[in-house]
Amino acid sequence: MRNLLVIAVALFTLNGMAQEKEKRSDRKDRSELRMQMTPSDIADLKSKKLTLKLDLTDAQQKKIHTIFLSEAKANEGLRQKHKAAEGEKREKPSQEEFLKMQNTRLDQQIEMKREMKTILNAEQYAKFEKMKPRDHKKRGDRHKKRDEKREGKHNKQQDEN
Repeated sequence: MRNLLVIAVALFTLNGMAQEKEKRSDRKDRSELRMQMTPSDIADLKSKKLTLKLDLTDAQQKKIHTIFLSEAKANEGLRQKHKAAEGEKREKPSQEEFLKMQNTRLDQQIEMKREMKTILNAEQYAKFEKMKPRDHKKRGDRHKKRDEKREGKHNKQQDEN
């Protein structure tokens, strides 16, 4: 009876690990698909998602589409510039380059926020502002859970020793 229980637990564990690997490969496939998207496709998707969430008018949607299109083109240019040639190992940027990239990214975000403020009405802009922090909070919660699991395993190992 005990052996049967051990076998059942082992099978469930193996099955769970196999499904986890499938999820990881699916993530990798999606990121490759995103890399193949044109700036126009990216702008279309983003503007349509925002239209659904904020109930934008056609005029607002067109203005936002142009903002997203210019942003996607700029990001595509940066991606091509930093992309390593085939066969070459990609090097990490120096601290100065990293600082420069972060500053340009933040400048883009500030400009985007200003443009959105002119396009959206007060109610829509308030919703838009609430949308972003939620994404970061979810990521933070996931990282906290993962860290807690690691700490729990670490504590168990210390207790055993």
